Amino acid sequence: MSELNLSILSRAVAGETAAFRVVSRLQPAGGPGDKLFPATFSPASGAETKYAREVRRIDGEDRTCVLIDSVASQANRMELALLRAWERGQLELPMLAVDFARFDDLVDLGRISVFEAPHRIADAIFRDSELQGTAFRMSDIGRAVTDATPRAATPLLHWCPSALVFGLWDSTGPKGGLGAKYQRAISSEIVGIGAAFGVKTASRIDPLGIERKATIFEDAREAGAWTPDEQHAAKKKGAPIPHGDGRPSTVNHGNVAPSIDTEAGGVTVDYALQTTVLSLPALRRLAFPTRTDGTPIPRAERLEAERAAHTALAALGLAAIVFARTEGYDLRSRCALVPEDALRIEALPADGGEGERLSLSPESAAALVRDALAAAEAVGLGWSRDEILLTPAERLLALVRKSRSLAMESTPEEGE
Repeated sequence: MSELNLSILSRAVAGETAAFRVVSRLQPAGGPGDKLFPATFSPASGAETKYAREVRRIDGEDRTCVLIDSVASQANRMELALLRAWERGQLELPMLAVDFARFDDLVDLGRISVFEAPHRIADAIFRDSELQGTAFRMSDIGRAVTDATPRAATPLLHWCPSALVFGLWDSTGPKGGLGAKYQRAISSEIVGIGAAFGVKTASRIDPLGIERKATIFEDAREAGAWTPDEQHAAKKKGAPIPHGDGRPSTVNHGNVAPSIDTEAGGVTVDYALQTTVLSLPALRRLAFPTRTDGTPIPRAERLEAERAAHTALAALGLAAIVFARTEGYDLRSRCALVPEDALRIEALPADGGEGERLSLSPESAAALVRDALAAAEAVGLGWSRDEILLTPAERLLALVRKSRSLAMESTPEEGE
């Protein structure tokens, strides 16, 4: 296989290639036949499982399949892989983040970047934060991003190029539902092929032997505390007030009776299949009529400039694929997968026919992004390398603190 480089990528973006595709067969890290736990969803009424189960046509046969990791989840994983590559110094990217770490009671939230926020730079977390004392949407960056469209996407390329790769709907901005929509150019999902659905057991033996029939009450001596002694219980109309539902399990004491979960009991599969596609037509639809400094690009220079921008975005998408694979496939508890073969990228010809197989290492992916970005900057396009920290607005801080206070008051029953 040839290694994907800037020359190959530039020709592909110019029109030779319809898409880059990666298809990988995966097996459980525990070996073929080991149980996996796919993503769960709120089941429809009468559904037998919390998993997304469906029949797919695989190699001409109808096979029972289960969704192991969705397109949205895979996008989040690829974005996090780009973030970690930036943290390691492998990629140069604009980094906008809301800084909660400066507040002692919220330091655990750290900095939430555009690579972590659910709606990227258009997320409500950014909307409800400030840049140097100005509401983000009213800042120069916020206004530019709000006014950008797929036909005039230079501001988004400059401040959040990943949004042009992973898609964006600016529905939380001042335009609401009329906010600009950017098509997802990259999609990936992992599906289990030939799925058999299992069961999961649960139980807990309390070493203290506390009986479920014991009753606990609100403690009159300390707010939020509990007591088994009616003498110290807070009372209402003379009757002791139960703590929660009054059972020890409210405070995580007592046995949990053995149970069997048939709705989310894991699966075994013949193999898992990851399919990732980077659409070049989706990137080619993006227009950049102005340079990053705001000056118009003459019509005679537009084609070359836009191809350079599209190539830089394609390089970023390919880097996301490679770095996400390097991060591995430990998707959730008891859902670790390993590839059967090395990474192979197929360049699918625009006019059909057999695709060219290409390789791309993490080091080469980083170099590809660096070279493509330099070429885009040479024609007046490219993205910022700045790290910009926003401060959460007072109302957002108050909402987070109130939510945490309510969560502390809530005591879910053991096993919920």
